[in-house]
Amino acid sequence: MKQQDFRLEKDSMGEMAVPRTAYWGAQTQRAVENFPISGIRFPRSFIRALGLVKMTAAQTNVELALLEKNLGTAIAKAAGEVSSGKLDEHFPLDIFQTGSGTSTNMNANEVIANRANEILGGKIGDMKPVHPNDHVNMGQSSNDVIPTCMHLAVYDELQANLLPALCTLQKALDDKVVEFHDVIKIGRTHLQDATPMRLGQEFSGYSSMVKHYLRRLEELLPSLSELALGGTAVGTGLNTHPLFARIVIEKINELTRANFIEAPNHFEAQGSKDAIVETSGQLKAIAAGLIKIANDLRLLGSGPRCGLGEIMLPAVQPGSSIMPGKVNPVMAESLIQVCAQVIGHDQAITIGQIMGNLELNTMMPMMTHNLLQSIHLLTQAVNIFTEKCIVGLTADSHRAEAMIENSLAMVTALSPRLGYEAAAKIAKEAYETGKTVRQVAMEHQVLPEAELDKLLDPRSMT
Repeated sequence: MKQQDFRLEKDSMGEMAVPRTAYWGAQTQRAVENFPISGIRFPRSFIRALGLVKMTAAQTNVELALLEKNLGTAIAKAAGEVSSGKLDEHFPLDIFQTGSGTSTNMNANEVIANRANEILGGKIGDMKPVHPNDHVNMGQSSNDVIPTCMHLAVYDELQANLLPALCTLQKALDDKVVEFHDVIKIGRTHLQDATPMRLGQEFSGYSSMVKHYLRRLEELLPSLSELALGGTAVGTGLNTHPLFARIVIEKINELTRANFIEAPNHFEAQGSKDAIVETSGQLKAIAAGLIKIANDLRLLGSGPRCGLGEIMLPAVQPGSSIMPGKVNPVMAESLIQVCAQVIGHDQAITIGQIMGNLELNTMMPMMTHNLLQSIHLLTQAVNIFTEKCIVGLTADSHRAEAMIENSLAMVTALSPRLGYEAAAKIAKEAYETGKTVRQVAMEHQVLPEAELDKLLDPRSMT
């Protein structure tokens, strides 16, 4: 870029050339140059939370007579623009940066200060009358702002996106429980034939799994509602008004209609990321369970002629570049890949918690990205899986019921009447001769035909 495309700004380390049209300043520019690593930036949900904290902080400092009203009003307006997404292009920093997120906190302070000065008729880069540290960051530290924004963003994304997505999935599965109630099929354990069951019963298990996921996620919300704000550098609250955090959080609650509280112990809130690790762990559990559901549907829908074929998955796209007419369970496969990624994210978050050395965790940007990315991926994948797979799948009741009669596991119903050993002999003969359990039992006249028919009625076994 040409020299006229830059302006010179100063920080405690000296001068820096900053792009002339950028709202960020020298500290942000140093981080831009220090961390050109992944190109991955903080997600919109985190920047929204960051703007919200800075806006309500300015309003609070005005109320506490710590900040001049005209400065606070301009800061709040600029921070509102950050929260709304209007200034997203001015948050260029990579998530692989200083582990406290100080670079991103200063990015926000500089952007808001420069925009506030512009609102007040000043020039970008002059740092007056609004200063990024003295005014925008008043009563705060990166060490309490970043973990506060982590909780705000994660809480909001769970409430607004993932929980509704799982609710929709659970309802769709409940609909299949009713739809498939009369479809009788063979159950399977160890991938081998077991006793008969209803296809609706099988799907009720999936629905119950998702219902448990919803409960567990909701149980996380109280921990995530604890905000670190007010602890400043190490948790002691140095350089902040004793009422600052409480008033800021009250304002946040008014705007979000949530019930956030100041963390009862600021040393835990800043030195540990237990709530983040716990949330990630629940997402991992959900991912593992969704893999089970998706894989089951792949197995039940395998075929269409040489597999189980008890259900028919919606055909959404051609499945092969060489085999005409082949259709694959692509929606299940997509969900499984997302879940694998979520499990990987959890491993990195777990390692991140280990870096909570003494009074501060120093892997917060990575943990923030991974957790919010996991929530986003699961939300999108679950919504699409529900719409394009669950809603449209159907049962092949004729095939499901035809396989029951051929199953050797039918002999289980005779065991209480004949005894285990006698029933096992019938099963062995049926296997060796290729006959059904019913045919062998009738040939040996082990029971009257009417009683045999009653015992071998698959519906009575469900």
